[in-house]
Amino acid sequence: MRLIKSSYVLLSMLLCVVLVVGCNNANTSNTSSNQNNQIKEVKKVELTISAAASMTDALQEIQKAYEESHSNVKINFNFGASGALQQQIEQGAPADLFLSAATKNMKALVDKQLIDSGEQLNLLKNELVVVVPADSQVNVQTLKDLSSSEVGKLAIGIPESVPAGNYAKEALTTENVWDTVEAKTVQGKDVRQVLQYVETGNADAGFVYKTDALTSSKVKIALTVDSSSYPAIEYPIGIVKATQYHEEAEDFYTYLQSQDAIDVFIKYGFTSAK
Repeated sequence: MRLIKSSYVLLSMLLCVVLVVGCNNANTSNTSSNQNNQIKEVKKVELTISAAASMTDALQEIQKAYEESHSNVKINFNFGASGALQQQIEQGAPADLFLSAATKNMKALVDKQLIDSGEQLNLLKNELVVVVPADSQVNVQTLKDLSSSEVGKLAIGIPESVPAGNYAKEALTTENVWDTVEAKTVQGKDVRQVLQYVETGNADAGFVYKTDALTSSKVKIALTVDSSSYPAIEYPIGIVKATQYHEEAEDFYTYLQSQDAIDVFIKYGFTSAK
């Protein structure tokens, strides 16, 4: 009887051990599964937005508001000259959205079927101005004044790749001033570099957008260029066909058209193209 009783006790102990081990394995499995689910939940989609340099300040403010309400999305910006950004997309550089400072750069990508014509539109408008250092005594009231000896160096964006530089060249050509001032131009890789040239005194005057001028206390607007002397400055936006995150890209594309986003753009000096 003692032997039988001892066997029952031993068997009971073995069953307890098996149950404990089984529970632990189940808990470990559940914990591992939960951790994997949590990892999946916090994984973010990263969107790359190629955007004209003149949109830097407005887009960074919009980014903050958007990411606060879209915790699964991280926005990465690639700011630069629209022409250079266009070439990057043509060469296969990663981009989900393109925001250009000129319609011709967007049209080029649509023509090459890199952006669908139905997923692009004109969003904003801007103005071209001439700025001088904030403490400058240079008198610039017309474009012809830029040919005077008071303006030793004139900063513009590279006309072939920087829309603001192209608009500036068009305006100067319309007013028959380009041939006079071309030799003293200092050309920047984008409109923000042009602004920097004037801020630091490396240029006596420069062509930038109104929105860029408003971001700096180191320059002042000397002249708002007559809009009839250059093509309308329009900012189109479009979804790049090669995006791997079309749903998220389309959502941000739509958000940029919302009144909340437009209000931020207006705050920085843009006007709506609608």
